[in-house]
Amino acid sequence: MTDRSSKDSGRDLARLIGAEAAATKPLRELLGERAMECADHGAYRSSGVHFLGIKEIWTPCPDCEEARLAAQRHAEAQEQAKRARAHLEAMLDQAAIPKRFMERSLDNFVAETPEQQRALSFAREFASNFTHHAKRGDGLVLSGLPGTGKSHLATAILQSIMPAHVGLYITCAGMIRAVRATWSRDSERTEVDVLRELSSVDLLVLDEVGVSGGTDNEQELIFDVLDRRYRDMRPTVLLTNLDRARFKDFVGERVYDRLTETARWVTFDWTSYRPTASKQFAVERARTA
Repeated sequence: MTDRSSKDSGRDLARLIGAEAAATKPLRELLGERAMECADHGAYRSSGVHFLGIKEIWTPCPDCEEARLAAQRHAEAQEQAKRARAHLEAMLDQAAIPKRFMERSLDNFVAETPEQQRALSFAREFASNFTHHAKRGDGLVLSGLPGTGKSHLATAILQSIMPAHVGLYITCAGMIRAVRATWSRDSERTEVDVLRELSSVDLLVLDEVGVSGGTDNEQELIFDVLDRRYRDMRPTVLLTNLDRARFKDFVGERVYDRLTETARWVTFDWTSYRPTASKQFAVERARTA
């Protein structure tokens, strides 16, 4: 045997002996406690552990460790809140809620009369039990003069069901424009895309139904969207200034028949809500400024 092969054999034997020795050592050996000094908090007792006879680890100052964990929890909470705010802002943007109504909620709706309290009660119930209503395809028709708070309650419902559910706010005219825009040659979306979006969101709020006289094509579009949502059991909230008879004439017999089956009619039979609402929001802004 040459000197070189002897040396290699010796090294192999040493590694084998070292591996066997390491294998006989416990993975984790307790070293007991010892007194230690923290520059910030003074004396404390530290517990030590020996891993594989190689590395010693001693517990840090408990006050320092608690401060570190508290800072970590705070940073994680801030990051979580930041993500939640970004998610909510994205959902609000996706829901297309007008900026004027983003501060509207069920809590700041002024309900002074029994009729207003009744309307608010229906809105609260619908929002609170939306999962139940979504399974049944239930909806609402909010009917009343301009400025009575229909859009307030409808957009408040939209925001109340977030982030569990995604909704969409659009006016009747806006829906028709969105469909007509797809007829352009350079449109990136097709009419099918728009109808699919309108038909598939968890909650569709369709405002200003009947503001302008509806053509046969517009009535057919409204029927198409509402019929799709009816068949797929998707809730819809419709807002109109019309009474029942004129609303029926506008949407047509087929749409009205669908709504009679699935939607609750809520009448807003009081004077304009806007002067009272403006004063209330001015007070709220001054208080939170």
